[in-house]
Amino acid sequence: MKKWKSRGLLALLLTAMMLLSPLSAEGGVVEAAPTFAKGADISWVAGMEAQGYKWKDKNGTTRDILDILKKDYGLNSVRIRVWVNPNMSDYGNGYMNADKAAALAARAKAQGMSVMLTLHYCDSWADPGKQTKPAAWSSFTFQQLMDAVWSHTVYVMNTMKAKGVTPDWVQIGNETNNGMLWEDGKASVSMKNYAWLVNTGNNAVKSIFPSAKTIVHLSNGYDNSLFVWNIGGLVSNGASFDIIGMSLYPTASDWQTKVNQTIANANDMISRYGKSVIISEIGMDYSQAAASKSFISDIKTKVRNIAGGKGLGVFYWEPQATPGYNSGYNLGAWQADGKPTVALEGFLN
Repeated sequence: MKKWKSRGLLALLLTAMMLLSPLSAEGGVVEAAPTFAKGADISWVAGMEAQGYKWKDKNGTTRDILDILKKDYGLNSVRIRVWVNPNMSDYGNGYMNADKAAALAARAKAQGMSVMLTLHYCDSWADPGKQTKPAAWSSFTFQQLMDAVWSHTVYVMNTMKAKGVTPDWVQIGNETNNGMLWEDGKASVSMKNYAWLVNTGNNAVKSIFPSAKTIVHLSNGYDNSLFVWNIGGLVSNGASFDIIGMSLYPTASDWQTKVNQTIANANDMISRYGKSVIISEIGMDYSQAAASKSFISDIKTKVRNIAGGKGLGVFYWEPQATPGYNSGYNLGAWQADGKPTVALEGFLN
């Protein structure tokens, strides 16, 4: 009881800090997020460039990858992950600290693109199978863990601000199907702890960027029972966040069914909780490019047509990845010859 009371006091402090922060904290002109985001997670770009990778357009001309994504495929948004203390020599599995993420975000903003940040709250990958605390946080009490989430989030936001970047969306965690920062924030152990961590991240983002929209993101967008348990648990425990994010990685044979199930789940989430939905990640094997193009076109159209403008956008995960990059990732949209497949043409209107 005493422990929970201290958490309540911290929450009041965090909320007060958020409310007292000036609306001018962002500085400059704040551009609204696009009415509908057509985007790509480009987090591997910086590491790939450091390894000498270059990209060609469909005509075989070498160009900046962001220029190709925007001008050739109509993408208006990017998604960029941020780890806490990554291994900066590991270009595939590390590298994206706050500074590298901010530099990449600034490049996207210079292209006129909107930016989604994904805060993993890990030193490496956070996903449904692992939500490992950063090594420096491993022995923290829950109170110290909340303080670390606050200070790290504020640090990332201020790093973005120093680069002239105002993020349009910020994910509080990545694919937090069973919560985050295990074991303390594991949802199946303590939904209340998970909710408080989400609250802390949400309030920290808005203390620097009041207009940024926060996202809770789960995998398997077609799995309604997962979303009802997780999002419903957060809401019932008082978590504050703006948008529900979903991942969807179907195959060439089941994508139509999975898209329809995901749209049904999105509509249910909107009906139950009154929150908008964004598809934070999609992907399909590069060798199934024609099916991937149809998949992208279909989910883009169906999310855009969700009633009330509550379907906010679709992001392809790391389309610039060439076959087998980073120990075998094959869900990108570029070929070994450096030219794109037809997959991203599904984004074209």
